Order: sequence, then C-alpha cells, then structure tokens
Amino acid sequence: MAGYTPDEKLRLQQLRALRRRWLKDQELSPREPVLPPPKLGPVDSFWKRFLQPGSFWRLQTFKLYRAGVFTVSWLLIPSWFLHYYIKYHVKKRPYGVTETKYCIFPGDKILETGEIIPPMEEEPTGHH
Repeated sequence: MAGYTPDEKLRLQQLRALRRRWLKDQELSPREPVLPPPKLGPVDSFWKRFLQPGSFWRLQTFKLYRAGVFTVSWLLIPSWFLHYYIKYHVKKRPYGVTETKYCIFPGDKILETGEIIPPMEEEPTGHH
C-alpha cells in the first residue's frame, strides 16, 4: 500500500479544515474583548473625574501649582539669600546678630531702664 485510503484522506482533510476554522476563531475582532465597565469606588470615581483633561479643578490645581513654583523660586529663595547677606555681611551695627552681649556685673546700671543691678547675696557658710 502506497498512500492513504480515501477514508483517511477525507478524515485528514476534515481535520485540516477544523484546525483552520479553530485558528480563525482564535483571532480577536477590534471590538473584542467585551468586558463590563469596572465599578469604581468613591475615591476612584473622584480621581477619574478630577483627572479628565480640561476639567475645571485640574486647571485650577495647575494654576495654583504654577503660582507656588513662581513664588518659591522667584520670591522666597532670593529674599532668603538677600536677608542672609544683609544680616551677616552688611549690617555691622547696631544690634547685629553676630555681636556679643555685654557682661553685666552687680552694681552696673541698665541703660534702657536706669535700674542698678543689686549686689549678689552671700551664701551661708554653715552646714546644712
């Protein structure tokens, strides 16, 4: 016997046709997969509405962010540098931060109030 019998040939032809049909059925159409819409919780639904392009709150948040960036980078940081430079490098007197306070001893007079510092009390020398 050389070759397949007519019944075997018909069976092989039917199997090939079934395989082709099965492979064709495995291809998805552009509309598939069809899934139900996901149910979102309250937080997820808020963020989905909030983050839609062009929504009012998204634009307001962006404007507030840009104003904050401008304020910090163009007003606060330069003013901090300027304040530091003036405080420690330009302003020498009066009452500069780097000046030391004068020592006050008993009997000295306080200039602002005119009060005289009373003498220190002596500690008792007896035993407790």
